[in-house]
Amino acid sequence: MGAAADLKSEPAGFAVLAAQLAELGRYAYSRGWALGTSGNFSAVVSREPLILAITASGLDKGLLEADQIVAVDGGGSVVAGSGRPSDETRLHLAVVRARAAGAVVHTHSVWSTLLSEAHAAEGGLALEGFEMLKGLEGVRTHEHREWLPILDNSQDIAELARAADSTLAEHPRAHGFFLRRHGLYTWGIDPGQAKRHLEILEFLLEVVGRERFGIPEARMEAARGDL
Repeated sequence: MGAAADLKSEPAGFAVLAAQLAELGRYAYSRGWALGTSGNFSAVVSREPLILAITASGLDKGLLEADQIVAVDGGGSVVAGSGRPSDETRLHLAVVRARAAGAVVHTHSVWSTLLSEAHAAEGGLALEGFEMLKGLEGVRTHEHREWLPILDNSQDIAELARAADSTLAEHPRAHGFFLRRHGLYTWGIDPGQAKRHLEILEFLLEVVGRERFGIPEARMEAARGDL
C-alpha cells in the first residue's frame, strides 16, 4: 500500500478504508464535485480510541490513491501514513462526534457553491417535496423537509469546528450542511452510505439550482462541451 504500509502503527482496518476513500474521491472528481485538490473524505477506523482515516492535504482527487490517506487520532495528529492531513480534519472529527458518523464527505460542487451563497441570508436551504429525499437515511416520504444549514466560511478551523458542532446540535435531523461559497458536508454510517447521501444531495442541489437560476439542460451541456 505504499507509504502507509511502511508504518508499523497502521491500525487494523485502515488499509480497507483507505482504498474505499480513494475510490470515493476519484468518483467525486469524475462527477465534478471535487475537482483539482478540492474536497476531503474520511472514515472511522476505531472509536475507542478514536482513529480517523482521512485524505491528506493538497491532493488531486482525480488521481487519489490509498497510500495518500492518513490516519489521525481524536486530536488530529497523524498516527499512520505520510503527508499532512486535510486542513479541515477538525470539522470531520466534529461531525463524527456529533452524529456518530462512520464516514464524512466534503465536496466543492458548482451547485453547493452557488446555492450556499444564494441562501446565506436565510441561514440554510430547504429541500422538500422531492422523491429523491427518500434516499436519505430515515426519510420515508417525499413530504420530508430537509434543512441544510449554511455556516460562514473561515480560515479559523477550530472556530469553524465549534460552529459546526453547535449547528449540528441545533439541527439534529440534518443530513448535511454548507460552508458558504465553499461546499457541502454530508456523512453516513460508513463510506457507502455517505456516498449515497452525497449523490442524493448533489442531485437535489442541481435540481434546485437549475430551477433557481434558469439553466436548462441544453445550456449546461454546451457549457460542458457536450454539444
